[in-house]
Amino acid sequence: MRDLIHSIKPTKVIAPIVVSDNTAAVGAIVDRLGYDSVSYVIQTGVLADADATFAVLLEESDASDMTGAAAVADADLLGTEAAASFTYADDGAVKTLGYIGSKRYTRLTVTPTGNSGSAPISALAILGHPASAPVT
Repeated sequence: MRDLIHSIKPTKVIAPIVVSDNTAAVGAIVDRLGYDSVSYVIQTGVLADADATFAVLLEESDASDMTGAAAVADADLLGTEAAASFTYADDGAVKTLGYIGSKRYTRLTVTPTGNSGSAPISALAILGHPASAPVT
């Protein structure tokens, strides 16, 4: 059977927003309990600033409030934070970043630099490989 929908749980991380300065968009904390994998999907709209860059950071922790959070080691990523980051030239882009570490909680942050225009972005986490399927 070709059914993916009952094997994943999409979770809102950064609701669609328009970033108009250099304020970081800090995503919701994602709890992997009951899932063996998590992938992040970041989407951009039309990025209006001609020199802005947007750095992606993924942090991990064993605490639900991200106490003691640390940047995820490159060995625990599928893809890289650099490849998931984007610039003003990435209108309508979709970027991905996977987490294969052992911590229960993760958090994605997108930090703009040099942004004074309109930058619509959003992100979601896709939890996969559930301990109990189907996922409802």
